[in-house]
Amino acid sequence: MEPAPTITVLLVDDEPRFREGLWTLLKFYNSSSPLAFEVVGEAGRVEEALHLAAQWTPNLILMDMEFPEGNGIHALAGLKQQGYPGRVLVLSAHEEDAWVFRAMKAGANGYVLKTRIASQLYAAITTVLSQEIYLPPDLAARFFRHFHRSLDGVTPASTDTRLTEREREVLHLLAEGATNETIARQLHISIATVKAHLTAIFEKLKVTSRAQAIVVALRSGLVHP
Repeated sequence: MEPAPTITVLLVDDEPRFREGLWTLLKFYNSSSPLAFEVVGEAGRVEEALHLAAQWTPNLILMDMEFPEGNGIHALAGLKQQGYPGRVLVLSAHEEDAWVFRAMKAGANGYVLKTRIASQLYAAITTVLSQEIYLPPDLAARFFRHFHRSLDGVTPASTDTRLTEREREVLHLLAEGATNETIARQLHISIATVKAHLTAIFEKLKVTSRAQAIVVALRSGLVHP
């Protein structure tokens, strides 16, 4: 069997010690997972990040949202203007709705809180490299609530989807950012039953992920922010 192709990575954060920590995690993934990562550069400023992205065209950029000369929105806009073809995963200390919304709107492919990097980074990386969006349930709910508010009077799309009362309860909790475990606990059902309800919801809404289910539910008026 051929080895997995090497994934080139650019680390963008103004804190050298944080970048060092990311190096350590990526080295650990190299030894404990099928993926192989190679860090091709590090940047502590937006201009430097844009230069290195153009020079190396890495498969993946791990990027903070705050820099001495501005915020990560400028970096995301610059990458888009350059036509950067890779994936950008934001690693941020900001968990406010507006920060998550602005980052994703500006072109980020995923968003991970720095306090959760140890538990979520690998899943986030594999998700965005699979051309999907990574938002953990609570951040997805925040993003889509902000998205819903930003529609500013746009009439929600109509839907004739017929969800059962229990499916609506599951969907409502999903939109609030609840995990499967939390949904099971609040509705006094098993996790297996939660998964079965989610499968039915995804089929009825014609979606394939929790994030897609939330946005369809918000836009169709099935749940409200």
